[in-house]
Amino acid sequence: MNTNLLDTPRRTVAGLVVLLVVAGVITGTALLQRGVSPEPASAPSAAFSAERAMRHLEQFAREPRPLGSSANARTERYLADELRAAGLSVQVQHAVGVHPADGLATFGRVDNVIARLPGTDPSGTVVLAAHHDSAAMGPGAADDGAAVAAMLETVRALGDARLRNDVVLLITDGEENGLLGAEAFVREHPLGSRGGVVLNFEARGVSGPSLMFETSRDNARLVDLFNDTVPNPRGDSSMVEVYRVLPNNTDFTVFADAGFSGLNFAFIEGAARYHTAGDSIANLDRGSLQHHGENMLALTRTLGGADLRTLTTDHDNTYFDVLGLKVSYPNGLVWPLAVVALLLVALLTWLAVRRGLTSVGRVALAAGSAVVPLAVAFGLGQLAWTVLTWVRPSYDAAGGLLHRPTLFNVAVMLAAVAALLAWYLLLRGRSGPVALAIGGMTWHALLGVVCAAYAPGASFLFTAPALLAALGAGVALLVRHPLWSVVALAVGLVVGSGLLPYFAYEVFGAVGLSLAGVGAVFTVLFGLLLLPAVELLLPELGTRRRTTSAVPATALVASAVLVAAGLAVDTPDATHPAPTHLAYVLNADIGKATWVSGEPSPSDWTANYVTSRNTDALPEGYQRGPLWTGPAPAIDAEGPEITDVVKEDDEVTFHVRSRRDARSITLRLNAPMTEASVRLADGTRVRTAVTGTRENTWPSELRFRDLPPEGATITITTTSTRLTAMDETPGIPALPDTAPRPDTTTASTREDGDVTAVAHTYRL
Repeated sequence: MNTNLLDTPRRTVAGLVVLLVVAGVITGTALLQRGVSPEPASAPSAAFSAERAMRHLEQFAREPRPLGSSANARTERYLADELRAAGLSVQVQHAVGVHPADGLATFGRVDNVIARLPGTDPSGTVVLAAHHDSAAMGPGAADDGAAVAAMLETVRALGDARLRNDVVLLITDGEENGLLGAEAFVREHPLGSRGGVVLNFEARGVSGPSLMFETSRDNARLVDLFNDTVPNPRGDSSMVEVYRVLPNNTDFTVFADAGFSGLNFAFIEGAARYHTAGDSIANLDRGSLQHHGENMLALTRTLGGADLRTLTTDHDNTYFDVLGLKVSYPNGLVWPLAVVALLLVALLTWLAVRRGLTSVGRVALAAGSAVVPLAVAFGLGQLAWTVLTWVRPSYDAAGGLLHRPTLFNVAVMLAAVAALLAWYLLLRGRSGPVALAIGGMTWHALLGVVCAAYAPGASFLFTAPALLAALGAGVALLVRHPLWSVVALAVGLVVGSGLLPYFAYEVFGAVGLSLAGVGAVFTVLFGLLLLPAVELLLPELGTRRRTTSAVPATALVASAVLVAAGLAVDTPDATHPAPTHLAYVLNADIGKATWVSGEPSPSDWTANYVTSRNTDALPEGYQRGPLWTGPAPAIDAEGPEITDVVKEDDEVTFHVRSRRDARSITLRLNAPMTEASVRLADGTRVRTAVTGTRENTWPSELRFRDLPPEGATITITTTSTRLTAMDETPGIPALPDTAPRPDTTTASTREDGDVTAVAHTYRL
């Protein structure tokens, strides 16, 4: 930076100019990253129309359709009929899917709808994938009804087009219970073993753009095709890297493990309605459906006509866009760019030392001490979440995904700004503004190197801002004219302003306020890049003690005010209900029933039923974490029946059925299970290995969803001596003195909520 500028009154104007440029880039990025507008039914026949797709959605997404329900069966028939009417060859795959997890084996009968459009000269297969089942708590208009409706509209828009490659529409079942339909498809169906390119469509909210957030390995050519093909590409390689380390999964996980290449899409805004009754047609953003469909149709046409063999590559690409400019390069360039950014920051340090503006020691002190505002910001973000859940426990039950989080998000960002300014103003006199500015850039350069080693696709988030900011600051130091110095600073901040704030916004939306500290950290990281502009605006603050403390204190006070305002605004109502959890559990061994809630602190409605932590009347092995309980009238119902028990060493075989025709059954064992299999009356048999143990309950568990009325034969390898069998039906019984759920509440996403469970414990 030209030091002459710092000695003139024009520095404040210059600082405002720089911040206006930054604000303009942030605003432009936000506008460019928005979703698309829905097309009406009058749109051209070859185009995708959300309004036309909605006509299908209205036929099957007005009620929950979990695995085994009558609504699920009706949806399967509707989809098969519509695809046949469109001229496709349709098959319904009836199978049993299985999903193992730590100490858990989940089985379920699934009905996958598989339609095929044969190609004229296939070089491979293009698979469009979505799931037609929903969570039990809501109608799943977004998850995953929007994608299924988009498939039907895509088929219509393709019309009589003959594509080179085979196109398969795979509408799986049982995704919500552990990717059961996808597992059965790749294990049993001939098309599942052929591989191909899969395009999977999901939703983790009810609005927002359709993001391409996951890819198969070695994605370079697929990514380039995506960016060149779809009209409004959204998503970048940092999402791919983040998702690869998360425990979350979709059907795409199964396809990728089976050797398919491909892309995974989802919209994620409005996540407070995810897996609740609020995932409804009324709340679905038609623009999100439109964006899903546009991506699906464009990629189907392109991949359908491409030589799929040419898409094979041996590396991933880093890809992102800044103000509409698409950037894509091989991951082989990640390390060189990270090293260049680090060298440029080192060169900037050398240049500043040569000019007498700082010293190496001061820069090192500034860089090392910057961990303080980062750590404090994280702590303040998590403290804000702790305070919010203390004041309003329903936020904890919502997992941090709130209906109206904006004021809280801004409050966390202001707290982060307070931490950054306090650090900056306290050290400005000792280290000097130049050292602090370079120290801040050093963090970005170092994080770029760390990501290059462990998450290459995310390295650009830090490398690109550090590289450009160091160049801009270097030019600002070298040029003689103050105006060009300011221009250089502003240009150097463009890339960082186009990347970091939007990523912070995505973090807040994706993980919610339960990890508010992560968003706070990214706020500080962005602020570290802006320190030269802060110096232009506030050159004297570091020399005035009263002002030095007043500025961050004001930001903290404003943060607290926003938290209070957020609590006042985000009150539960019929449109924005609070999540609640309640189940009815009958222990058939002793004839006692219990109301059960997993809420951290019972809501007013739940408190009508639960009053204590006493779990003595619950069946053995039932408890999963802390529970509230209350006595309930016992209904006339028998627990599941276990018969024909045969035990040989550690292998136990028995037959299980529900005596009240429940379609969902859970078996819990008091010792680990290493293998499990099921056999149905028609001869179907599926087995899986099981590793690890369950947390907060008995060591192992087996679930069967859509259990046949005649039951199933189970074989397990275990040293267990006791087995608790529990069957579940949707809804809680209408008993005397039960109050209906108020419209200001909704069933939470816990799978053991809003059910009637009857349990019986057996000795093996």
